[in-house]
Amino acid sequence: MAKQIIHTDGAPQAIGTYSQAVKVNGSTVYLSGQIGLDPASMEMVDGIEAQVHRVFKNLKAVAEAAGGSLADVVKLNIFLTDLSHFALVNTIMAEYFTQPYPARAAVGVAQLPRNALVEADGVLEIGA
Repeated sequence: MAKQIIHTDGAPQAIGTYSQAVKVNGSTVYLSGQIGLDPASMEMVDGIEAQVHRVFKNLKAVAEAAGGSLADVVKLNIFLTDLSHFALVNTIMAEYFTQPYPARAAVGVAQLPRNALVEADGVLEIGA
């Protein structure tokens, strides 16, 4: 198995023992979870709407660094500390993804790193 670590300054640096993404066999990319951290300041952006936008911008930057785009996402996982934000996430997601949409899960969680309100990770298949 050929494994390539993906890194970009366009997304926050890892805040733990993980890589921003890992590409396997040249086509499958596993995106690590992204929260609403601004990559330049490494500070959390304010509010749920700004955090959701930042999460998708961070995922986009990592996907592009891997040689793909958000259009290549085949599976997306979204974690929310308040499920009442589900509709907002759907609205904002439509600004970053087009049909056919990726498979997706959205789950409520008690807490996220850095007290984030939302986190998302995903899987890309490049050249599929």
